[in-house]
Amino acid sequence: MTDLTQGSLRRHVWTMALPMMVGMFVQSLYLFVDLYFVADLGAEAIAAVSAAGNLMMLIMALTQMLNVGCVALIARYTGAREHQQANIVFQQAMLMGLALAVLTLVLGFGLSGLYIQLLTADPVVQQQAQQFLQAYLPGLALMFVSTAIAAALRAVGVVKPTMQVQLITVLMNIVLAPVLIAGWGTGYPLGVFGAGLASSISVTLGVLLLWGYFLKSDHSVLQVPKQWRFEGKVWRQITAIGVPAGGEFALIFVFTAFVYWVIQDFGTATQAAFGIGNRILQAMTMPAMAISFALPAIVGQNFGAGQAERVRQSFRIGMQQMAMVMGLLFILCQLLAHPLMAFFSDDPLVLAEGELFMRIISFNCLSVVLVFSCSGIFQGLGNTWPSLASSSLRVFVFMLPVLWLSGRSDFSPAMVWYCSAASVLLQGLCSCYLVRWQLRSKLTGLQVVA
Repeated sequence: MTDLTQGSLRRHVWTMALPMMVGMFVQSLYLFVDLYFVADLGAEAIAAVSAAGNLMMLIMALTQMLNVGCVALIARYTGAREHQQANIVFQQAMLMGLALAVLTLVLGFGLSGLYIQLLTADPVVQQQAQQFLQAYLPGLALMFVSTAIAAALRAVGVVKPTMQVQLITVLMNIVLAPVLIAGWGTGYPLGVFGAGLASSISVTLGVLLLWGYFLKSDHSVLQVPKQWRFEGKVWRQITAIGVPAGGEFALIFVFTAFVYWVIQDFGTATQAAFGIGNRILQAMTMPAMAISFALPAIVGQNFGAGQAERVRQSFRIGMQQMAMVMGLLFILCQLLAHPLMAFFSDDPLVLAEGELFMRIISFNCLSVVLVFSCSGIFQGLGNTWPSLASSSLRVFVFMLPVLWLSGRSDFSPAMVWYCSAASVLLQGLCSCYLVRWQLRSKLTGLQVVA
């Protein structure tokens, strides 16, 4: 356990964020390797994997629900020195993770065909997307188990083991990608099915390694329970805190699915460009996400300990550090939009559409500083509804103008990208207003825990 209620907040932010940042950086390397080999299969394969892979946003919505609820409760109980309660939350988070894993497999295999048909009308893309999902769904299901373990560790300030396990699994994925997708060394290329299979094998390895570490280590607070008993009250507590945060990722899923739907008439090249550009920008926002993921444990422990001023300082420091990193990445994206796209495709249409997408949407690198820093504070305070409200506003403000513009004769992908960038900025400004309100209401009269 790491006591985050004492010492330098800036040091705590970077001590927790850097391991996660390294893990995310390696994860981005996998995304690029995976995309590189899939890109060799053609624009249809890129569009198929990108469209099917959007289902991960829905899974992340549910894992985020589990993650945020688990971190907020365990961190608060740890800060208040109520270790037995922290252990109860961990036990119930594990049971919830297993239940969600089973649900994912049942619904995923049952409804994946209908989902793919809604996103694309191209029969080749539909077939390849279905193949990818068949291999990818087991890995998606197991993410719930790994999330429960990693969230509990992060809540007590332990992040390095999770990063190390993530590093191993991502390296495994990088090794498996060319073997299973392109048939390196085997002579049996599996195409998009191999891409999904590589991910599932790697996630399975990660769950086994993470649980093995947990069983062998002493974390002072977290212990493996002797009996696994269902407690509905704790499930409701986790859900009450986590559902709004999960709702944010569900909105991302809806948002991305809507984009695929609205641009499908522009052709496969535009959908492929969106898939490539979206992955590149996801990788570029990972440093901001790492800092955002560090904030809930820091804020939660200090909130539980009654340290109001340290909670406020955490918000300021998190935003400052995030702005510094994301400002540099925005400049990089503007300068290297064409080379980044060219690394994954030599199709002139894909390159042209992708470069336009990158130059417009990269402005989100600046807006997410506001969005992610506020999100981390909401999670640490245990009230994620304001964050969901600002995300809902973003989707509403984006979809209505795009639907109206789609009826015009001069409708183009650029209009979609500009509406998206503007909507994220509005989301960030709304989140800042709401987080100031939350800090005033939650921290007024807060008493230090002895």
